[in-house]
Amino acid sequence: MDTIASLFSFITWPVSWVIVQFHKLYGAIFGPDTGWAWGLSIVSLVVLIRICLVPLFVKQIKSTRNMQVLQPKMKAIQERYKSDKQRQSEEMMKLYKETGTNPLSSCLPILAQSPFFFALYHVLSAIASNKKIGVIDQSLLDSARQAHIFGAPLAAKFMDSADKVEALGASLLDVRIVTAVMIVMMSASQFFTQRQLMTKNVDLTVKTPYMQQQKMLMYIFPLIFAVMGINFPVGVLVYWLTTNVWTMGQQMYVINQNPTPGSKAQDQYLGRLLKSITTHGEVRGRTKRNTVKRIVSKGPDRNDIERKFVTGLAKLGLAPQEDGSVAKSDTAVADAEGGAAQRRQQPKRQTKAKRHTSAGQQTGAKDTESSESEPTTSLQKKAPQDDKPKPAGKPASGSSRQAKSGQRKGPQRPKHPSKK
Repeated sequence: MDTIASLFSFITWPVSWVIVQFHKLYGAIFGPDTGWAWGLSIVSLVVLIRICLVPLFVKQIKSTRNMQVLQPKMKAIQERYKSDKQRQSEEMMKLYKETGTNPLSSCLPILAQSPFFFALYHVLSAIASNKKIGVIDQSLLDSARQAHIFGAPLAAKFMDSADKVEALGASLLDVRIVTAVMIVMMSASQFFTQRQLMTKNVDLTVKTPYMQQQKMLMYIFPLIFAVMGINFPVGVLVYWLTTNVWTMGQQMYVINQNPTPGSKAQDQYLGRLLKSITTHGEVRGRTKRNTVKRIVSKGPDRNDIERKFVTGLAKLGLAPQEDGSVAKSDTAVADAEGGAAQRRQQPKRQTKAKRHTSAGQQTGAKDTESSESEPTTSLQKKAPQDDKPKPAGKPASGSSRQAKSGQRKGPQRPKHPSKK
């Protein structure tokens, strides 16, 4: 880890400068040598970095959704050009270019903040080794080494020896308890972030291998963070826990305000939107109007959730407009009432006694019908079926059947001498 961190040593100076500026602010409030001053400085560094990465986060969301939509087409290309890998790659790149999708966009936020993460790790390692780094001089170095978060020094690790921890003015038990709790919280926040993405913000109508991969990552990522966390200093754990909580809150906001079409989150969002329109009689808010505008522009390509929303508006006598508003429409009311009338109505559940009574009535009616039809049947049997004479050499099929069954007995024509 130290070797990797040294590769990003070029960014340690700006990272250390930002931490020192925040430390001056919080040091004036909590005291310069306290864990609150240094801990909140790291938290503020995370917030500043994540605010700068918001545009990349938006690109990540769009890329993830586009990849979900393109999964069926990508699978079809793979099946079609199964034996030609070069043609398969060309068709994939062509599909990405036509749809404006970049597969690497989903990794941009993590890649962009990686240099800051390793630079912070490099700074904290230097503090643990009592070395000056960046803009942190000896006085700031002594202050940072005295800072403790719940009894654990900023530069201490879970795997540190007792002698090294005592040199930082703390006990090994306190360090391991604090780091273990932070590692568990870090892994749990990562798991919850991935879980809410899979359970709420995924199009349930599209079943692709991409969803299975995301489910695997939901369990693999927390394990990776748990294993790596035992080698992170307390200050780095503060950084990573803060960025996980930020990601979780940011994703929760996006899911509630701009959910993926066809997902459970979209069903909940449009349900809230319909309730708001029912209360106020109009679409309030720019984001909500843009949502209605997108649904109108889709036309017949709407999914089941969006059609359910339009039907709900029709029941209120409202119709969505192209500008994102809603207007009263008599046609919408008629369509809603007609659709409700055409629905299949389930019969009411009858008691056991009523079911037996109705079954007996049906049986009696069948017996009456069969008794009334019997005379007609007997008359039909007695009526001659055909008055035409049969050929001499071919006896009638009916007479032969009757002779075999024993219903009609009599002399039979002798066989021709040649047929004996």
